[in-house]
Amino acid sequence: MDAELERKLRELVDRDEIRQVMMRYARGLDRLDFELARSCYWDDAIEDHGSYVGKPDDFIHWADSTTLAFTSTQHGILNHSCDLKGDDAYCETYYMFTSKADVAPHLMSTGRYVDHFQKRGGISGPEWRIANRVCIIEAQYELHDYVLSRMMPPDYTAEEPCQAARDRSDVSYHRPPVPRQPQAS
Repeated sequence: MDAELERKLRELVDRDEIRQVMMRYARGLDRLDFELARSCYWDDAIEDHGSYVGKPDDFIHWADSTTLAFTSTQHGILNHSCDLKGDDAYCETYYMFTSKADVAPHLMSTGRYVDHFQKRGGISGPEWRIANRVCIIEAQYELHDYVLSRMMPPDYTAEEPCQAARDRSDVSYHRPPVPRQPQAS
């Protein structure tokens, strides 16, 4: 492989590894999976996130405690730009966060993660993690229940409950996931 192709391949791999950190972060917070969310940060990182500024361990506990007021949360990772400079990367990632309360209104927040990633030696070799983050909260919105959803049949029943959970019992951790079975006609 020529040197230019090898450089481009390394850059693609680095960008993908950084994006995978962002995906782990979102999943870790939504599933209240402390270890998964924590694996996204270097120990000396600072998280500057709205009313919270501090270390990753405390941030994740803070984030979990604030979202426990909701029955579910979803972090959508959107536009992502990444400026690679050797073992440093400077990224901006748009997000959309929604949280469902027991009763409306629900919350939607939009904004950006402005990150400094570093590739350092990890347990199994060099890896990318967040070295520092500034979370810019651009806007927050009240969401109300969709009126037509009240006319739809329920998605789940007591006999066939929803397999969603905010921990490792969630269906996304099952290998393989086991779907509900079609009812006999």
